[in-house]
Amino acid sequence: MKNTSICPKCNSNSILRIPGKAGSYGSGNIIMTGFTVLSAIKITRYLCCDCGYSEEWIDDKEDIKILIDTFK
Repeated sequence: MKNTSICPKCNSNSILRIPGKAGSYGSGNIIMTGFTVLSAIKITRYLCCDCGYSEEWIDDKEDIKILIDTFK
């Protein structure tokens, strides 16, 4: 969905991009890589508005490198 803007389940092109957000006390759509919210990696959601299918993506390549270093 991220790359094609088409839902892989129902072929709809009504895709909503919901950006990741880090809130207080570690809330939001994130992966924590440290002890503070400043170390949070934001996860972007892509949602099909017709069937409800969703995917989550890490959009920033640098964030992927941080995740590899943290969890490998």
